[in-house]
Parts: sequence; C-alpha cells; structure tokens
Amino acid sequence: MLNRRTFLSKGAATLVSPIIIAKTDVFSILNSTNIASVNVAVIGTGARGKGLMRILVNTINVNLIAYCDVLTFRLNEALEIAPKAKAYRDYLELLQHKNLDAIIISTPLNTHAQIASDAVNANLHIYCEKTLVKGAQETKNLVQKVKNVHTKIFQTGHQYHSSRLYSHAVDLIQGGKLGKVNSVRAQWNRNGNWRRAVSDKRYERQINWRMYREYSFGLLAELSSHQIDFVNWVFNSNPSKVSGFGGIDYWKDGRETYDNTHVVYAYPNGVKASFTCLTGNSKDDYKIYVMGDKGTMVLDYSKAWFYPEGSYTKEFGDVDGVSGATTNWEKGKGIPIKFEHIDPTRQALEDFRDSILNSQLPMSNIISGSKTAFAIDMGIRAMDQNKTIYWDSSYNF
Repeated sequence: MLNRRTFLSKGAATLVSPIIIAKTDVFSILNSTNIASVNVAVIGTGARGKGLMRILVNTINVNLIAYCDVLTFRLNEALEIAPKAKAYRDYLELLQHKNLDAIIISTPLNTHAQIASDAVNANLHIYCEKTLVKGAQETKNLVQKVKNVHTKIFQTGHQYHSSRLYSHAVDLIQGGKLGKVNSVRAQWNRNGNWRRAVSDKRYERQINWRMYREYSFGLLAELSSHQIDFVNWVFNSNPSKVSGFGGIDYWKDGRETYDNTHVVYAYPNGVKASFTCLTGNSKDDYKIYVMGDKGTMVLDYSKAWFYPEGSYTKEFGDVDGVSGATTNWEKGKGIPIKFEHIDPTRQALEDFRDSILNSQLPMSNIISGSKTAFAIDMGIRAMDQNKTIYWDSSYNF
C-alpha cells in the first residue's frame, strides 16, 4: 500500500511530460474557455477532501469525475459520495484522466508543491487548499513556475477570501468605517487534542499528519492562516516582521507541532496583528478583532458586529446601506453587520468554477496565497528560533 511519502516518490518515474505554453502574467486575463461546465477531480479524500466532494456533487455546472487517495478506506468513503467518479491511487495517473479540466488539492501540506507543479505541467486549473506550500523556497519555486508557464486558473483555498460577508467587512474597513486602524487581534481556540481516530497504528502519521513537522506546520498553517490571510487582505499588504512563541506544553502525546501558538506580525503601516491558537481552552473559539479610532469590528465564522467608539445615541439613520434603520446600540453590545452570504467553502468552490468559466483571476490567487504562506513560514521560524524574522524582498512577486 502506498503511503503519503510514496504518494510522490512512486510517481517520480512517471511524471507527465511538461506542456509548453506561452508565458503569462499572473494578473492577466487568462485563456478564454468555451466550456459550459467544469470537470473536476479531488486529490486527497480525507475529512477536508470528502467535505469538498459533498459540495461539488451538488454544485451546478461542475462534474466530479475522479478522486485520488493512497488509503483504501478513504477511497471507499469517497465512493459513497461520488459513485460514478473514477478512483485513483496515483495522482499522476489522475492528472491524465480524459476530459479533466481542474483539480482540487486536499492533501498534507508538504505534498502541495509537487502536486501543484505536476498539475501545472498537465495544463489544468488548480484549487490548492491552504496553506499554499510548506516552506519559503518551495513557495517561491511554485509561484515562479505558475507565473512563467501556467495559463489556467490557480486559486488558493483560503475560503474566507470568498465569503461575501468578509468581502463586505474589508470594504467597510478600507472605506473608513473604523477610522484609522491601529490594532488587530485574532484567535482560534479549541479544547481538544486535535487528533483523528486511528484504527491501525501503521497509519498514524498519514491520518494525523498535522501533528508532525515532516508534513505540516501545525496550528499556524492549518488554522491561523485564514486570519493572517484576512489581515493581509484588509491592509493590501504583507507583514514586515514577526515575533512569537509556541510550545508543546499541554498535550504530551508524541506530537511534533506546537499545541499553542502566539505570534505578532508588524505591518508596514505600523499596525501590529496578534494571532493565538490554543488546544486547551475554547473560550470565544474563533474571533477577529479589528480596532480603529472610530470603532471596532468583530468577526466570527459567519457573523460580524460593529462597536463604535465614544458615545452613541439611539437614532434613525443608515446602517450599512439600510436607510431608515434604527441604530440601536448599547454599550457593550455591538451593531450586527448584515450581509447576505453562504457557506464560505461552498462560495469558494463556486468562485473557482466561475473563474474558470469566465477566465477571471480569483480573489484568492497564487499571489495572495503566497503572501500568507511566506508569513506562516516566518512565524514558524520566529517561534522555533525565538527571534524576530523579517520579510525578505525575494518574497515580492
């Protein structure tokens, strides 16, 4: 049976031949398409991959025609979701599937770079789950390759970048709703060991890959990356430096990635943004606080609130574009920010489809994804080395 390590090494001798295509700028309008629907395959059918498959089989103008994994039981689980799709154990064979338009990469972080590179060679549209790539050099290599030879859509799976609520929040912040932003604080806290059940010890590292440094950067890459991506988006920038602490201080179970992380990124505009992940306390779960001199915005998974600074009296007026609404605010209770939206992951997959059909650059693209990947790598090194790590000019694309 193949394992995640041989997932890549096994296929080294059977790499698909590179397709020579014209060089394009990553922000240019890509090659037009005449297709009416998208034939897609999912590589990696773990918990996240199966979740994506369930959405894809119920998405119009999308045909899930294939999937791949190295574990038999996961292929069997995927079969129940998409019984008409073809199963593969070697992703290189899947990349040559007839009439395939696009792939979704939902595998351990350390495999993203090679699979994405091979998908570029196969001239396919690519949706790569976050974090984009593990490691700064690997990120640079992939971005450069995509810029040089890829004429298809490349979307990074930071799904909140597709959330219409989050897009509205960014518009409000950039439009001055909070005044001058001077601080950001984010957390994603859980109370649990973050492990998945393993029936056979042989598959411990394959199933719980997030626990091991060979495969993952742990909490910062798998959770905080969403919030870091959001802050980069708000400031239309990247952090200039980062300091932080992390440790394996609560779960003494053989894991190699930190069970708590605390990092602070400094941005060129002077704002400091802190990000915390805990696995031993879940108070307030997931939150982002964006603080300005006119107010604070608080976001969770699917809701947002505005807390104005200073006195605020009850009056009739405009609230987020709604004329005649009652601006009823009491101290300590925020004003809900109302905006119609759907599940961010579903929206992200629909956006991927629409980008392909309309030849439009996705909002969460190779460049925005790389900025977050570089920031994650910086944060890991800051915690590991107990020193401030600076943004490198080679990260600028």
